[in-house]
Amino acid sequence: MAEGKKKKLMPEYLRAKYQLIGTVTFAALFSIVFLIVSIPFSHNVWFQLGNSVFFLFTILFALGSLLIVIASKVVMYKTRRILPLTMFGYVLWNVCEVLFICLLYTILTISITFQGWGSFIPIFFNSLVYGTISLAIPYIIAGMYFSIEDKKNTIRMMNYGSVVSDEVLPPGDDKKITLFDNSGVMKLSVRSSNLYYMEADDNYIRVWYQDNGGQLQVYMLRCPLKTIEESFLGSSLMRCHRKYIVNMDKVKVLRKVKDGYELDLGVDTIAPIPVTKTYEANILAYFDKTR
Repeated sequence: MAEGKKKKLMPEYLRAKYQLIGTVTFAALFSIVFLIVSIPFSHNVWFQLGNSVFFLFTILFALGSLLIVIASKVVMYKTRRILPLTMFGYVLWNVCEVLFICLLYTILTISITFQGWGSFIPIFFNSLVYGTISLAIPYIIAGMYFSIEDKKNTIRMMNYGSVVSDEVLPPGDDKKITLFDNSGVMKLSVRSSNLYYMEADDNYIRVWYQDNGGQLQVYMLRCPLKTIEESFLGSSLMRCHRKYIVNMDKVKVLRKVKDGYELDLGVDTIAPIPVTKTYEANILAYFDKTR
């Protein structure tokens, strides 16, 4: 049950700092262009460009709306560890932003133009149309863009020459695990037989592997751990903890401890890696099947 709920959570990259900054920037630029294009065709008497007091109101409202969006995204980022969001929750969060700004616009319009509260519904509906175009559309475009980028930057098996490599591969054996950062640049290539485990560190991961000289090395790059888990489903690379993915072929001992289980990789410099309840069933099933 816990595993099923986890799969419904929104992708972690949607709440990453770079993604939120990019979304706000793109939405602001899109809204400015839309504002310039749409105002000449608008029937609103105070939402105007030009040399007038209404232009000041327009600028202040635009800046206020931007601050609301920025504040909302900051809260979304700061609460990413303590407030998990499903995709529905993420969409609802963004919808609430649009609704709040449209409500603010409606109240200002009635206050400035003295149209009376009887005109609340038509004004709110009209602002909702403009708000959806100026915010919802750039949100959707930005989400699609970062989704594509995330898929491009996943860690995956492929036939490719080494960039940073643990060793020269023997002839006929060029299948390696290649690691890409969030810019789509390949940073590390390592044989799966030399890979021990990967550890999450905020938006980065630490990769622990053995080099050609038999020495334990660690490599750090910017990449969400979730993408690794999705790329290697069904392989010996398995998630055992919120922070860890382990190469099960390297596990020497599965040990029962007070709080559950831990994995011992048989290396003095690598502490036993804990297995949390969420992933315990998968780890035990793997041992039952392979050992």
